[in-house]
Amino acid sequence: MCGRYVMAQTVGDLVAEFEVDETYIEDLAPSYNVAPTDPVPIVLDRRDKETGELSRKLVGARWGLVPPWAKDSKGGARLINARRETVTEKPSFRKAAASKRALVPAYPVVKMGCL
Repeated sequence: MCGRYVMAQTVGDLVAEFEVDETYIEDLAPSYNVAPTDPVPIVLDRRDKETGELSRKLVGARWGLVPPWAKDSKGGARLINARRETVTEKPSFRKAAASKRALVPAYPVVKMGCL
């Protein structure tokens, strides 16, 4: 993923586009320069432990990955890119890639050389 991206969708747009069942974000301010550590909307599929029913949720998160060995969350700004070929092998990403997946609705900022 790029180092910056655009998030200019409304909560209603995201709910409709991704068929979200539950929303845990009240308002989204458009950002045309989302950077690591910024708050972002993400879409999660979660299965209810009691009923086994799958639901899709729209929640807020902080962009970045804080590895399990980090002493504080400042390391999340450094871990934003993982190679598809090695994401399940590298200690920084291995556990999260196996169990903590989410969809990050984003549009790349082409102007900055990303695609």
